[in-house]
Amino acid sequence: MSPLIEMHNITKSYKLWDDELKILKWINIEINKGEFVSIMGQSGSGKSTLMNIIGMLDNPSTGEYFFEGKDVSHLTDDDQGMIRRENIGFIFQSYNLLPKTSALNQVIMPLIYQGVGKKERTERAIEALKKVGLGEKLNNMPNEMSWWQQQRVSVARALVTNPVLILADEPTGALDSKTGAEMMELLVELNKEGRTIVVITHEHEIDAYAERHILIRDGNIVK
Repeated sequence: MSPLIEMHNITKSYKLWDDELKILKWINIEINKGEFVSIMGQSGSGKSTLMNIIGMLDNPSTGEYFFEGKDVSHLTDDDQGMIRRENIGFIFQSYNLLPKTSALNQVIMPLIYQGVGKKERTERAIEALKKVGLGEKLNNMPNEMSWWQQQRVSVARALVTNPVLILADEPTGALDSKTGAEMMELLVELNKEGRTIVVITHEHEIDAYAERHILIRDGNIVK
């Protein structure tokens, strides 16, 4: 396996009046292509900040971040955005679905940003929704679906661009134990297909699914 993500001495700080708030402290991690990794930590540990940097939604204060061998930590927002659109699928705890938009159009949207033609993007969106078991819910609005079905729409939306990396932020946080387990089994299946999965979580039940666990506490990798 070759590295997909390499981080060297990553820090993240914010100015707080006359003080400096240090969120991440000298983070060094490597995640290989095809791995299923959990990044675990309690609220305030820095795991969400680390996720944002991995997903190129934020930049580190210092250090180097290599994605597929390319240093992306100093690229422009536009260049980072292009890499993000082509390579990373996001699954958020809050789903981030548009309330008056059908499941099909929710999933089509990332392909519009990629410039994919209408016929192809519709076909790919339908296929992605079928893959997560929502082939009969193409025209349903979010309020016409259960929480678990809405989460599946967000998974389909993450899949439709065929990303090399799926970043899942607390993907079971709003689900009961049964549907949470189904969510994790779905991520396992996607990993078996060759996708790299990184799950950000505070739930230790994730241990049963991920191959490797990175524990972060007070901005430091401790295990």
